[in-house]
Amino acid sequence: MSYHDIITLEPGKRGGKPCIRGLRITVYDVLDSLAAGMTAEQILDDFDYLTKDDILACLAYAADRERHQLVINA
Repeated sequence: MSYHDIITLEPGKRGGKPCIRGLRITVYDVLDSLAAGMTAEQILDDFDYLTKDDILACLAYAADRERHQLVINA
């Protein structure tokens, strides 16, 4: 699955943070909910406009960012 059609970046929306389908919910919002222990089903219940593909796109986006992150040891 490619996240490129789901995750959007708009300078004037949520400070330019990556959002889901142009909505005001960020990738961070979803990842933070998952990290807090919520299941995908609970997130979908809380945000009825999200889909399972949206959640998977957030995970794929985060994995891609991690893969391309440059680490410099001091």
